[in-house]
Amino acid sequence: MSTTFKILDPNDSVSTRSLLHEAIPITGTIISGTYSDNNIKNYAHGIFQSVYDYPYLSSSANHIFDLAVGYAATSSLSGAASTQNAKKINMYNEMAQVLVGFDETNKVRLFDKDGDLTGGTKNEAAFFINFARLISKDEIKKGSFTLELGVNTASATPFRKRVTVKDTNGSNNYKINSPAGEYGLLYVSNSSGIPHLSADGRPLNGITGSTQMPVGLLYYQAGIAVLSASVFASGSDSATRTGGVLSASCVMNSSGDTIDALLTGSSITGACDRLRSRISNISFNNTTELNSTIYFCRANHGEFNYSSNPTYLSASKLVVKNNAYDVPVTYATTVGLYSDANELLAVAKLSEPLKKDPSNEFTVRVRLDY
Repeated sequence: MSTTFKILDPNDSVSTRSLLHEAIPITGTIISGTYSDNNIKNYAHGIFQSVYDYPYLSSSANHIFDLAVGYAATSSLSGAASTQNAKKINMYNEMAQVLVGFDETNKVRLFDKDGDLTGGTKNEAAFFINFARLISKDEIKKGSFTLELGVNTASATPFRKRVTVKDTNGSNNYKINSPAGEYGLLYVSNSSGIPHLSADGRPLNGITGSTQMPVGLLYYQAGIAVLSASVFASGSDSATRTGGVLSASCVMNSSGDTIDALLTGSSITGACDRLRSRISNISFNNTTELNSTIYFCRANHGEFNYSSNPTYLSASKLVVKNNAYDVPVTYATTVGLYSDANELLAVAKLSEPLKKDPSNEFTVRVRLDY
C-alpha cells in the first residue's frame, strides 16, 4: 500500500458505452407441447398466460414471455356477446396507452398499421407477446427478430404452410414516436422469404419500391411484439381491417372457428393457446448496454517507490535493499480507487506483481463496468 494518494485529473479517465448481443432461440416445441403445457401458467384472473422454458413448478424454470390478446372498443369484434369482452378491451387499452400513448384529446391511440399515427388503417385486434427481461435484457436488437408461424388452414396440421414475420430493415427504419421508446414494423413473408404484398399496394416504412405487408409492431426497449390477428385471416376477410395474407382463413381450433370467431367466442387464455399451437420458432438478439469508466492510474518514476506495509521494514531498514546505496523497490499488486474523503470505493487486483523503483514508471488501466 502506498503512503500517499494520487489525485486523478479529468485526463486520467474516459467513459465508454458498449452494446453486447446474445442470440435467443425459442423453439415452438417448448411453446406448444414439449412439457404437455406444464410450462404454461394460467391465472385465475384470466387476463394473460405465462410461458416458461421448463415446467413452471420446477425451481429450474425460467420465465420466457407472457401472452395476451385484446381488441379495441371500436373493433367489429367488440360486443356484449363476446367472451371476456371487457377484459379484452381493457387489455388492448392498457397496452395501447403504454406503447402508443394518448392523442391531443387525451384519448388512447389505437395501434397504427404503418406507425405514422396520422390516420389510416389501425390494428384493432392483436396478440401481445411480452418478453421477459431475463431474455430481452435492455432491448431487442433492431433487425434481428423473426417469428415463424404455421398458417395452414387446418388446425390439426398448422405447419404445412408457414410464414415468417420479421422487423425487416428495422435497424434503419424504426419509429421514435412511442412513449415506450423505439419500435419497428413487422412484415410477413412466405416460407421462401418472398414478401407478401400489402392489400392497398402502398410503399411502407421507407423501403423503396416495397409493398410488403405489415402485420404488427415490435417495441425494442419494451420487449413487446404486437401481432395483428389478421395474419391468420384471408385477404378478402380482413382487407377492410388490416390486410390479410391468406387465400383462406385459418381454422384456429377443432370447433372450426376462424380468427374472428376465436377472438369473440374464446377466453383470452384460450385464444393464446391457439396462437401457441401455431408458433414454430421465435428468435432474436437481445442487447445489454454496458457502460464503463476507464481510469489510467499512472505511477511516475518518483512515485510509489515506498510502502507502508510493516514487512517493508526490518530494524528500521528496507528489507529490499542489500546496502545503503541500493534504490528502494516495491511490487504493486493492487490498485485502490478512493473518494474525496479518502474512502475506498473500488479495488482492482493485478494479474501479477509489478516491480517499481525510481528508474521506471508505468500506467495501470482500470476498467469499472456498471
